[in-house]
Amino acid sequence: MPVEWQPVRQSRTHELVLRSIEERVFAGELKAGDRLPPERELAPVLGVSRSALREALRVLETIGVLVAQPGRGPDSGARIVRNPDDALGRLLRLHFALGSYSLHDVLEARVVLERSSFEAAARNAPADDLDAAEQLVLRMGEPEVGVPEFNDLDTRFHVLIARSSGNELTSTLTSAVRESVRPLILRALEEAEDWPAAAAALNAHHLELLRLVREGRGGEAADLVEEHIRGLHGTLVDEPSTEHRTGQG
Repeated sequence: MPVEWQPVRQSRTHELVLRSIEERVFAGELKAGDRLPPERELAPVLGVSRSALREALRVLETIGVLVAQPGRGPDSGARIVRNPDDALGRLLRLHFALGSYSLHDVLEARVVLERSSFEAAARNAPADDLDAAEQLVLRMGEPEVGVPEFNDLDTRFHVLIARSSGNELTSTLTSAVRESVRPLILRALEEAEDWPAAAAALNAHHLELLRLVREGRGGEAADLVEEHIRGLHGTLVDEPSTEHRTGQG
């Protein structure tokens, strides 16, 4: 059934356009994969300028529910998507940098989320996901892997385990929370006095976590991942200069 568009009021125009699109998503009239009409058609139907429409579409792109593909043809235009991970991570990272949340808040959120995801992964994780996680751990163990790549692989490992737990929201939140402190964790790793020893110790935890998940020992995996998170992340919380660097008081 075609979507029925209605004109919107002119005050705070782009917000009203957003509301109009949101209402159609909530009503089930727009779903992931659906395309919006071209700007030249949608703007007059809504009774707004094309600039106001573009502003609303940019907001939707930022929050990860729309992707705009320029050009002409069947694949051009704006399409409704489901891509919350990057959007939520970016939003949380900005709020963390602005001081909305402390390092302690982020630490405790990580502990709760990852205890839950590792425990659930021990029950639900598909073998393919665990095989992929093993490849990440093996790569982290290679001597030529530098700090930035290790940090990226570490993030992917934790997010993959969260995804394998079977709870998509837990996966998204785990990714967002981990991304919010990625720069600080990277800095802490770069400042390690003995990087090879630090990398080996961290990866020993990864290997053991993976073994516990494979063996279905969720409670032990949850305890170990909490120790793992509090070990590195906890040192960031304990640094007196970190609060100042991130604008926390």
